[in-house]
Amino acid sequence: MTLRFHDSATAAIRDFVPLKEGQVSLYYCGATVQGEPHIGHVRSALAFDQLTRWLQSSGYDVTVVRNVTDIDDKILVKAAENNEPWWGLAYRFEQAFATAYESLGIQKPTYEPRATGHIPEMHALIATLIERGHAYPALDDSGDVYFDVRSWKQYGSLTHQNIDDMQAAPDADPRGKRDPRDFALWKGHKQGDPETARWESPWGAGRPGWHLECSAMVTKYLGTEFDIHGGGLDLRFPHHENEMAQSQAAGHGFANFWMHNGMVTYQGEKMSKSIGNTINPREMLELARPLVVRYYLGQAHYRSVLDYRPGSLTEAAAAVDRIETFAKAALAQLFPGNDFGYIGTRPEAFVRAMDDDLNVPAALGVLHETVRAGNTALAAGEKDALQDAFLAVMGMTDALGINPMDPKWRQGSGSEAELTALDVLIKAQLEARAQARTEKNWAESDRIRELLAAAGVDVADTANGATWSLKK
Repeated sequence: MTLRFHDSATAAIRDFVPLKEGQVSLYYCGATVQGEPHIGHVRSALAFDQLTRWLQSSGYDVTVVRNVTDIDDKILVKAAENNEPWWGLAYRFEQAFATAYESLGIQKPTYEPRATGHIPEMHALIATLIERGHAYPALDDSGDVYFDVRSWKQYGSLTHQNIDDMQAAPDADPRGKRDPRDFALWKGHKQGDPETARWESPWGAGRPGWHLECSAMVTKYLGTEFDIHGGGLDLRFPHHENEMAQSQAAGHGFANFWMHNGMVTYQGEKMSKSIGNTINPREMLELARPLVVRYYLGQAHYRSVLDYRPGSLTEAAAAVDRIETFAKAALAQLFPGNDFGYIGTRPEAFVRAMDDDLNVPAALGVLHETVRAGNTALAAGEKDALQDAFLAVMGMTDALGINPMDPKWRQGSGSEAELTALDVLIKAQLEARAQARTEKNWAESDRIRELLAAAGVDVADTANGATWSLKK
């Protein structure tokens, strides 16, 4: 099956053909670092991590750019409220995002540029837009520069809106604008603004507009035309609409595909701090281990709404446990010593699902069906079928970033030396239990099993002998 993705600009699923054979260029919007990461931020990053992993698994060399917006009106307001330098607040929360990403196995992008490091590129883009008749300095003395939305006939094409039906851009005083919908490319320094939040420009000292930042950064790292632009559904308008307009008006081809992930709700309702129905990644990680949180956040189709309920992480933990229990048992039977350098496989049904606009729910269906078949083979002592299932499970979970055998997910459960020692001790008990069963000494067999159970060890009897796992 051909790799296909939903393109928000055409509102259709299209065959994906990269601009350069064998290479994919991907930009997705990162954080505006004015506060702790919320679940929507992490869900978006995870969706594009899944996309990146699948493109890599499909043989593409992927260049990923995820920006950091470290200068913005919201950052300045929050810093003033906290009585701290805006750049200190931005850096502090940038680190909080990095910690959340790393905890959930979200790969680092190829480049992660900060907005404040790309002011010259922004000036160049503004100058081009003014020269081409699509931008103008403010009509008052504010020092602002605006994009003239009515000068670009395609404005509104990403979100399929008529310009007259759009709301006014609330990013600057409308008295300096030709049209209330014109948005700020450059914001002149105002009285009360921090002196450190100003850069000199041909139009006066100030700082960049939010939308301009992404256009300048993506062009620097991926060129004037690239394969995929991604982000949360809430960014389609005005952010992505404005990005596309200003970049194309400057003569750039810009993104070939636009991909947007869905929102996260709480028991069917929009999350809101005011009504107290929110949960953030840090709280999730206090309730469940990182692998479980990743599984939960990545289990729905990326374009669908992901609904959180109090039992969501418990359900995700049960699904992860089924995969993990099978993987450990199969590995113990197939490759004693756990030192086998396996090469995972990907069943055809799994590949079809992932190639079809990253249909992760269908792909997980194939994964869990394979686990069931593997458990059947394990119980029946069918070694060839067991190996096929094990390698398929490893290949699928690797592609999704949820392989429980990956050392990433085994951190925090003891060092490798401790795990090895535990395995030796438990296996000695299992051998003694097997001997007791051979001698039909059922009382001794039960005693050993109860001893292990009291220590938090589950024992499973199979056709190839007993296996063990720690109780969750």
